[in-house]
Amino acid sequence: MGRTNSKPNITAKKCWTVLVLLATLTTGASAKNLEKDFVVPPDEAKPWVYWFWLNGNISKQGITADLEAMKRVGIGGALIMEVDQGIPAGPIEFMSKEWRELFKHAVSEARRLGLQVNMNNDAGWNGSGGPWIKPEQSMQKVVWTELQVEGPRHFEGTLAQPEAVAGYYRDIAVLAFPTTDSYQIPDIVTKAAFAIGATGPPSQASVPSNAVVQEDKIIDLSRSMTEGKLTWSVPPGKWTIVRFGHTSTGMQNSPAPASGRGLECDKLSKEGAEANFKGMIAKLVADNMQQKGNSPYGLVATHVDSWENGSQNWTLRMREEFKRLRGYDPIRFLPVLTGRVVGNLEVSERFLRDLRQTISDLVVTNYARHIRELAHQAGLRFTVEAYGSPCDNIPYAGQADEPMGEFWTPHGAMETCKAMASAAHVYGKRILGAEAFTADAHERWLEHPALLKPIGDLAFCQGINRFVIHRYAHQPWVPERRPGMTMGPWGQHYERTQTWWEQSRDWHTYLSRCQHMLRQGLFAADICYLQSEIPFQTFRGIEQNGYGWDECSPDVVINRMSVANGRIVLPDGMNYKLLVLPDSRFMTPELLEKIKELVEKGATVVGPPPLKSPSLTNYPACDDEVRRIASELWGEQAVAGTTAPSRESPLVRHVGKGRVIWGIPPEKVLEEMGIGPDFYSTPRLHHTHRTLPGTDIYFVANPKPMSVCAKCMFRIKGRIPEFWWPDSGKIEEAPIYTEADGNTWVNIPLGPHGSVFVVFRKSSLNCDVVTDVLHNGKIVLSALPVPSSKITVNRAHYGILNDSARCRDVTTKVKALVDAGETCFQVSKMAEGDDPAYGQIKTLVIDYTIDGKDFTAQAADTEYIELSPDSSKELPCEVSKINGKLVLTALKPGTFAVRHKSGDTDYAAVPFVPPPIEVTGPWKVVFNTNQGATWQSTLERLSSLSEHPDPAVRYFSGTATYHASFSIPRGLLEENRASFLDLGDVQVMAEVILNGRNLGLLWKPPFRLDICGALKSGVNELEIKVINLWPNRLIGDEELPEDSDRNPDGTLKSWPAWLLDGKASPTGRQTFTTWRLWKKGERLPESGLLGPVTIHFAYRTVVD
Repeated sequence: MGRTNSKPNITAKKCWTVLVLLATLTTGASAKNLEKDFVVPPDEAKPWVYWFWLNGNISKQGITADLEAMKRVGIGGALIMEVDQGIPAGPIEFMSKEWRELFKHAVSEARRLGLQVNMNNDAGWNGSGGPWIKPEQSMQKVVWTELQVEGPRHFEGTLAQPEAVAGYYRDIAVLAFPTTDSYQIPDIVTKAAFAIGATGPPSQASVPSNAVVQEDKIIDLSRSMTEGKLTWSVPPGKWTIVRFGHTSTGMQNSPAPASGRGLECDKLSKEGAEANFKGMIAKLVADNMQQKGNSPYGLVATHVDSWENGSQNWTLRMREEFKRLRGYDPIRFLPVLTGRVVGNLEVSERFLRDLRQTISDLVVTNYARHIRELAHQAGLRFTVEAYGSPCDNIPYAGQADEPMGEFWTPHGAMETCKAMASAAHVYGKRILGAEAFTADAHERWLEHPALLKPIGDLAFCQGINRFVIHRYAHQPWVPERRPGMTMGPWGQHYERTQTWWEQSRDWHTYLSRCQHMLRQGLFAADICYLQSEIPFQTFRGIEQNGYGWDECSPDVVINRMSVANGRIVLPDGMNYKLLVLPDSRFMTPELLEKIKELVEKGATVVGPPPLKSPSLTNYPACDDEVRRIASELWGEQAVAGTTAPSRESPLVRHVGKGRVIWGIPPEKVLEEMGIGPDFYSTPRLHHTHRTLPGTDIYFVANPKPMSVCAKCMFRIKGRIPEFWWPDSGKIEEAPIYTEADGNTWVNIPLGPHGSVFVVFRKSSLNCDVVTDVLHNGKIVLSALPVPSSKITVNRAHYGILNDSARCRDVTTKVKALVDAGETCFQVSKMAEGDDPAYGQIKTLVIDYTIDGKDFTAQAADTEYIELSPDSSKELPCEVSKINGKLVLTALKPGTFAVRHKSGDTDYAAVPFVPPPIEVTGPWKVVFNTNQGATWQSTLERLSSLSEHPDPAVRYFSGTATYHASFSIPRGLLEENRASFLDLGDVQVMAEVILNGRNLGLLWKPPFRLDICGALKSGVNELEIKVINLWPNRLIGDEELPEDSDRNPDGTLKSWPAWLLDGKASPTGRQTFTTWRLWKKGERLPESGLLGPVTIHFAYRTVVD
């Protein structure tokens, strides 16, 4: 943790006042435009893409076509990386004159189009390096050779030089010590940072005394060696001589084209980071920034992506840096790096901890922070994926202008998103990016926006507010080859050659609205969890339980935290009710002293007392200091271990204006403070909460693939809930809500994987709100809290369904969870201790009873499962609030009663709702391939195109336009009669035109829209443009002869001559890809309009 970035000592009260004023000024002004910018999001809110340039296959016209395609569909920027993923090399060498001219063209075109460009800081996607990095500027590791000698004698000889990688080696020291018995410190490879991995807690093993190197017996012979030759008078006994040095780790940036490949720069020295920046980014800045002027577009940032380049544990100035940061000389402890114990095991473990902490601090300051400084000097922002490194992740991320996480399809893998969100929150970063929807070979053109949305919504709920979609592969061919260039088997195939690319604008507008809203104000959190001081700290998953939380590093506590009005506050306004300590008995005196200061000023701190320092700094006095401060906070008995708290008898101790609590979970502490959960829902929904002066913004998302009518509790009172629908831009008051016990309960209807922003900004004083709606005397819609129900688990099985060998009866496991109060949990819990199908996504099915009624719940590993009454049943009505009036849309006949909080009830009698009319066809279908060919066929009934006997239909990929006529009887479309078109099952998008009127694009279920105003009595003409996916045509082409020379895995050996000559495939194939991901005879996915297509009617009335 870097602790050199101390802040001015201003009082917490003044700090709080200034923060509130700043928050009001900065967020209040934007609140005036919040509604306008939600409807039409600004450019800065648009999603980005990873734009991969593939192994020198780049063209000027392809760059222009790519960027224009991005602009057309609402992409806001591109993060460029050039990689080698098995594509035959092209003519453009990385960073050559030709390459730099093409990059300049890309930046110029981006500026023309109003797009932003971020450039990765090297070729490939990991680290920072290239051919410009010299061995002495590269990542370094400690190496050594050993020699056994026996004295007394005069020794004069050459010590073997340790390993030299890339022709580089420098000595560190030569040490001698009495030879000991063999012993290896557990996990020494990771504890000494030779590799990245779990280190575990400090070992408490018993070490034989004859296996311990006595610290006072170590002799530094460095000055006795010249050019590898040592001269020494050996004392009596057996001695071990170790020649320590450092060399390059040999790690190279990857997966880079050969022309861009080289050594990774030293991450522990500013010189290493600077050499890499000057070797590439500085040159691109010089090429491009002079034309930028005041434009916000063009080249705006540089990026460091995944840390996949291993560890390093030395740098040229390591000794000096270690002394500066830890206060003692590391040289006499170098034998510990060989696995030996020096002094005793505890001392050795403390040194190893100090070594890792020094490495972490240097990565933060000399690498990440210095890159940011260099970027700012060049007029650029700095973005980074700050995890997987030999470093504490949160302070590493805190050095970026925009930290980034990542998540994958189909399983989510959200761990990094919450960690990076914490870093963004505690270090005051407004924008938090994510490498979004990354995938492996399973994706193979199968995914589309409707499938991506629920995973994206979950990422939004983790704190992400900029998607950088992985990935767009540069298409160098104009006219394009379809689907064309891939980035190996990786990522979404998210480029202009996608079948649905030109229909993706509505999806991108949805993302833009979400991203804009999720950048407003501050994250609403109750709890801040402090990480321990045992490096390298990564991140942990903590159940949310309705309370917002972050993690923070010790650096944040020491340099950024203060207290105001009993809350823990940060300089940008972020604040928490609790600081929760790690479950560790180690803490440095510096950190504990700051915690004591926070408590004395009014903070509530939850957790156990530390008993000793983890460090050798000022050892052993540091341990006495830790116990002294801990005793002042927790009391002498707690520190001495004579008392141990429990839930029934916790330790609660008031110190100054604050208190420390030990033995109670933080959620219970909040409950006892009178602070309930910030959000609760049934069924379980995902959510996140942002707050700004006078306005609270909740994002709520349905993880289920079916419609739900949810009852949601918000810890808000006195304000009207509004629904801001990000898929349409529509804003309306919530029609059904109520207040109870200081919370607002809202009835929220959500479609399959639906989502909404619930915004509280207007006073509800004097509002006579609707609390529930009844149909024929039975409550069908209500905001009122649901009483607890008795749940009985009848049967539960988990695994690969219909495969008894890979399926388990988990009834006992599920019953235990339910009995413990867990009625909603992640399905993957079932794999703990007995995974029936390791490495595969499994399904959990639970049959259960609630209050005598039978239900079944089903979900996959990546999802939560919830045992609750069925909230997805078909409802007899819908309600909305329009211009302050409640509008009821009756889908079934009957008597509807609308009850108000005041006790008043309004009634609406609906005697008749016409039955639906199915559009049965026949359907004339016009097929328009992505190559421009058009032909038609007639379907007597709707079914998947993949089942059609005609290969031309079965293997079709592109846009199929369905035409049909239907009649509406006269008199059916009377006043107050609403009508809806339901397309049923659509694979995968549909654009609807009724009687010549374009009603818009449907890109996700439910494929249903209001057709009032377009529907007419008599004959109606319906046109539905359905876009399907590439696999149909790709599988069909595998029936044809090969047209290119390929490896067994489907990769190209060389570019086919017909392609280079701009000709069509000589074997009649309609598609071309650089990586074949489909094989002959594979099952075709469902395709086209499956229906049924029906016209539904309803009675719509204003209820007064």
